[in-house]
Amino acid sequence: MAKKKTAKVVNISRSAKPSTAAKRAVKKSSAKRAAKSSTAKRTVAKKKPAAQKRPAKKAAAAGKQAAAATSFAKRKRVAAKPSATLGRPRVPGTADLDQMFLKDYEARQVFEFLGVKTVKELEEHPPAEIVQQLTAPLVRTVDRIRKALAVNHRCLSGDQDFAVQFCKQIR
Repeated sequence: MAKKKTAKVVNISRSAKPSTAAKRAVKKSSAKRAAKSSTAKRTVAKKKPAAQKRPAKKAAAAGKQAAAATSFAKRKRVAAKPSATLGRPRVPGTADLDQMFLKDYEARQVFEFLGVKTVKELEEHPPAEIVQQLTAPLVRTVDRIRKALAVNHRCLSGDQDFAVQFCKQIR
């Protein structure tokens, strides 16, 4: 007669978290149950008559679908992990940017150009948009300079093609 193995039962109160040892014991017992049930399934599968077995192509296709489903589930679990957060902010959203960047004159000029006063207002702007807004006036100014020089048959260094094309457009 074979001895029955009994799984350890761990009483966990609702307020306490389970220890790692208790988790391992639960995992081991569930793994043993799964192994026992899979061996029982294997013996049942061997007893099936040959007429009920799937053809090889269908079985291979079903195996591929099952593998694809498991890989999809794994990808979904990986995507479900929470991203890293910054944590609790050290500065309130209503903080004055001029006080925060008191020694950084250039940063204060950017805030004045954008028309923002608080951290919350600044957080609404993505970095690419800030760069776009800051460089757009410079680009327009350089274009005006290029056109004014081209009208007077002059050009910037390496900009002769633009001057020639602009003069042709004017005429």
